[in-house]
Amino acid sequence: MSTATIKSSTELDELGKFFTIAARRLDAGQAAPEMFSAAIDTAWHKLINDPAAHEAFAVQHAGRTLAHVESAGVGFISWVSAYEEAYSTLPEIWFTDADGVVNTEALARYRETGEVWAEWDCSPSPGDGDDLTPAATTW
Repeated sequence: MSTATIKSSTELDELGKFFTIAARRLDAGQAAPEMFSAAIDTAWHKLINDPAAHEAFAVQHAGRTLAHVESAGVGFISWVSAYEEAYSTLPEIWFTDADGVVNTEALARYRETGEVWAEWDCSPSPGDGDDLTPAATTW
């Protein structure tokens, strides 16, 4: 799959926005944003299968390469306000699982409060991931 053959989709559009937010946060010395949407993360995984396309996509949206790294957690999603300032409210796809099922409870809570509390299992990291030391490695 080349970057020319990657079709635009809601998931990829949102992944591009997520990469832009990630770059801004990393440039400001903040923590990388948490990827809490399984639907968007699934699109990210498909993109990763073509390293050249993934790199081109990341450079286009983040101005640099970004690695996909494990980073599990649960809690407040701190980057939502930055997303809203740049793009408006989060669309439904952010509350959609990998099978296309919308978590209507989480979406309604977000629409009522403007806050997102969620679980995540990955985040972007600067670079291509080759420079990361596996967590199990001891020195």
